[in-house]
Amino acid sequence: MAKLNIVLHEPEIPANTGNIGRTCVATGTRLHLIEPLGFQLNEKAIKRAGMDYWKDLDVTTYLDYDDFLKRNPGAKIYYATTKAPNTYTEVSYEEDCYIMFGKESAGIPEDILVNNQDTCVRIPMIGDIRSLNLSNSVAIVLYEALRQHDFAHMNLEGHLRNFDWK
Repeated sequence: MAKLNIVLHEPEIPANTGNIGRTCVATGTRLHLIEPLGFQLNEKAIKRAGMDYWKDLDVTTYLDYDDFLKRNPGAKIYYATTKAPNTYTEVSYEEDCYIMFGKESAGIPEDILVNNQDTCVRIPMIGDIRSLNLSNSVAIVLYEALRQHDFAHMNLEGHLRNFDWK
C-alpha cells in the first residue's frame, strides 16, 4: 500500500494548511510541517478549514528543513515549484515518497531547489500567473501520485453503497 507524504515548507496561511490536512486525511496521506509556521496549530482557522478531520491527521512538525532531512534519512523528495522543467505528470511517484511545497509568498527556497533540480516538478499554467493556490496545488499533485498507485488503499465501496443507482 502506498503511503504518500505531503511536506509544507514554512506554510503561512492557516486555511490552506487546514484544507491540505483535510485532503491528507481523506487520502491516508501523512502531512509534514516545516517551521516556522505563519500561524499557531491550534488556531480556529485551521480547525475550521480542516473541520473535525484535524484530530485524525497524521501530522509531524519539524524545527527547520535540516531537522526534516535528519528525521527522514534517505527520503525520496519531489519539490513542487513553478521553476521546474518537468511537469508533475512526468514523474513516477514511489511508495512512501515525499512531495514538498513551499510557502505561499515565496515557494521553496532557491538553495533547496538548486541542490535538487532532478526531482523538481511543476504544474503547467498559461500566461503570467505566478502560481496556483497552495491547497489546490497539493491536491493536483497528490491525486496524480495516488492515481499512479491505482488508488490502492482507497475503498470506494462505502460511498457507492449509499447511492441509489436506479
